[in-house]
Amino acid sequence: MTYVTDPRVDDYIEALPDWQQAICREVRDLVHGADPEVAETIKRTVQPYFVLQGNICALLAAKDHVNVFLYDGAIVPDPEGIITGGHDNKTARTVAVRRGETINAPALTAMFEQIIANNRAGGWRKLKH
Repeated sequence: MTYVTDPRVDDYIEALPDWQQAICREVRDLVHGADPEVAETIKRTVQPYFVLQGNICALLAAKDHVNVFLYDGAIVPDPEGIITGGHDNKTARTVAVRRGETINAPALTAMFEQIIANNRAGGWRKLKH
């Protein structure tokens, strides 16, 4: 898959242990695969964000996992139960991926696609009210 990368996101990922790099690269491929117009950037000084008419997701490596923050205002369905945290968060929910775990790519891609569709429809804040 070919897409435009931000060298600052490359730097963030390359500084991580191999297993976290693999998770971040897979998530990066999935979010770009959800829509060819997805762009990546850095916000909050160092955190990789993936955006298209609003935030889609962000990556944050922790000691024993990688957090994928989904910016959906908790309105995107999660039929596969991949959300691991932030159920009551008004802005973002989390999918935590630990070393050795397999990402549920179809479920995560479906959520990315719905977040993108919601962004194009005015964003979750508008849709929620």
